[in-house]
Amino acid sequence: MLSFTPYENPAYFGLLGIALLPTIIGLLCGKKFHWYETLISLFFLVLTFGGPKLEQGYALIAYLIYEVALVWLYTNYRKKQNQTPVFVGAVMLAILPLVIVKVTPALQAGQQSLIGFLGISYLTFKAVQTIMESRDGVLKDFNPWFFLQFLVFFPTISSGPIDRYRRFRRDYEQVPSTDKYLNLLQKGVHNIFMGFVYKYMLAYVFGTLLLPKLEHQALMAHGMSWSLVGVMYVYSMYLFFDFAGYSLFAIGTSYFMGIEKPINFNAPFKSHNIKEFWNRWHMTLSFWFRDYIYMRLVFFLMKHKVFKSPKTTANVTYVINMTIMGFWHGVTWYYITYGILHGVALVVNDWWLRYKKKHQHQLPHNKFTEVFATFVTFNFVCFTFLLFSGFLNTMMTMK
Repeated sequence: MLSFTPYENPAYFGLLGIALLPTIIGLLCGKKFHWYETLISLFFLVLTFGGPKLEQGYALIAYLIYEVALVWLYTNYRKKQNQTPVFVGAVMLAILPLVIVKVTPALQAGQQSLIGFLGISYLTFKAVQTIMESRDGVLKDFNPWFFLQFLVFFPTISSGPIDRYRRFRRDYEQVPSTDKYLNLLQKGVHNIFMGFVYKYMLAYVFGTLLLPKLEHQALMAHGMSWSLVGVMYVYSMYLFFDFAGYSLFAIGTSYFMGIEKPINFNAPFKSHNIKEFWNRWHMTLSFWFRDYIYMRLVFFLMKHKVFKSPKTTANVTYVINMTIMGFWHGVTWYYITYGILHGVALVVNDWWLRYKKKHQHQLPHNKFTEVFATFVTFNFVCFTFLLFSGFLNTMMTMK
């Protein structure tokens, strides 16, 4: 049985083009074939989780049964009652499979969990946010079959972008006007071509041609070297172009299906500060953490008056929020340190913005200071990406 990782094989794009053709023709004629979309979703899920990844496929099926049943039970409960312990229990149960998958390698010497599969994080984010929106009362019309469609929407199943239930449902059920769909097709083609440039040209240059050579030189140097500096910058470029390229493929494919998925990257290396960076980098993940962890934790701490100062509340929550993000990437010191550093940087950034506002007449603001702020932000981000890569850990273990 054939097996393809999404957007990693030219044959995948050929099959994608053939499979999407009836959908495109239907939308141009003002019709949506939901039954056909279900069939091609199933087809591409089999391609992704078949063959050598069949165990992941079984794990995916078990996971979907578990999450759909859990969310369906909670939404039915929420129509009658709204007790906090039940809500917390539902959220904890929803993230339990992901926690097991993330913790298992740390507890079993790198061995992967049997219940893990490609994209489990992004499906979990969707399940948790659906529970939270049900709790808030903004999601009142829950449909288990549609929720399943929402979870396994094949263009974005492996790495996002992370969509919202109500936004996705609006696009899923509505047929866009001809003018709007032609615009979506135009943007979809543009995204696909830019995805090829990003992932198969630029990411290839940085990740395949340059990075291994620089890593080898840095390892031979046994410490600080210009090669290590090169690794820092080249890995950062590779990480961006590879992930942004994937996101462009996923969004472009969604556009062809009449689903206007949110963008994931918006020139993040142009950011003037770290907060702006997180409003531009992996945006759907950043906004998910902001809306479903940061804001709720701030509300909880302020409601229970844990800290007297709102600034202290915000600062503590920044660090907790980003530390959780670090743990989400994996239970290793370099992922966790990466998260903590970004949390602290957000605290420093807020302090600096308040200080600058208070002393705006004393501090210069011009083109040079903007370029300098971008330079500092860029280098900080690249340094933390070097930590994130795990390469420093490799260097330490080889000494």
